[in-house]
Amino acid sequence: MVLPLLKLGTLALKTLSKPVANRLKRQAGYHPRFRQFIVNIAQANHRISTRMQRSIYSHATDVEIRPLDEEKAVQAAVDLIGELFVFTVAGALLILEVQRSSRSEAKKEEVRRREMQVFKKKDEDLAKEVELLRNKLEELEQLAKRQGLSGIFKFKHANTEAENLAKPA
Repeated sequence: MVLPLLKLGTLALKTLSKPVANRLKRQAGYHPRFRQFIVNIAQANHRISTRMQRSIYSHATDVEIRPLDEEKAVQAAVDLIGELFVFTVAGALLILEVQRSSRSEAKKEEVRRREMQVFKKKDEDLAKEVELLRNKLEELEQLAKRQGLSGIFKFKHANTEAENLAKPA
């Protein structure tokens, strides 16, 4: 019951994080200092991705890369911020899910460990009982050897004779 609700909650949080990311995108373009900061980030991202694409396609990587115009840079940066926010939320949810799962596994392992202790205790108790029964059996065997089988039968015979005397015909 808890697991489906938890999954539903994480899905809802991911869904709610997208509008928050969009709002961050809108707000990012309005503040001048932040705008310049994100333009610099977008330009650096553009240079890195262009160099990576050139090296992947075996093109020359030592050429000058033209910077993006400011509006494209702002749009690229706010898109990057939005995606980064959604990715961060998803990553945090993933980490929380893994931690929850590991705690659950740890609890299960603790229960298994306790059960194993109970089984070991029962096994030890049974081993002690078996040893006690072996000792009693040895005592009976020694007693039987000393008295012989007739000693055991006399015991039974004595009981039956006493019963016969008690019941006169």
